Amino acid sequence: MPAELAEKTDRYGRMLEDALAAATIAVPSETPLGDAAVDIEEMAISYLEDGHHFRENDDPVNALASFSYGYGWLDAGVRMGLFDVPEETDLFTME
Repeated sequence: MPAELAEKTDRYGRMLEDALAAATIAVPSETPLGDAAVDIEEMAISYLEDGHHFRENDDPVNALASFSYGYGWLDAGVRMGLFDVPEETDLFTME
């Protein structure tokens, strides 16, 4: 089980990094939706940083949780149309 947890933790960390690199804010920055997009991006980045901190401190459970929460924030922003992402990506739950 520990090997599976380590692999999953590393995979989710990479997925969040890739998702952050792929997503760009799609709404005007001077609007409430622009503020929401910035907040979501900041949350995803913060959770990524937290995940790396936990991973470096041999805490893969909290690292995985952090990466998952960050990814969830960003994916929700994509679903709401706050971010543009490449059409060919499979990183997000777009329809």
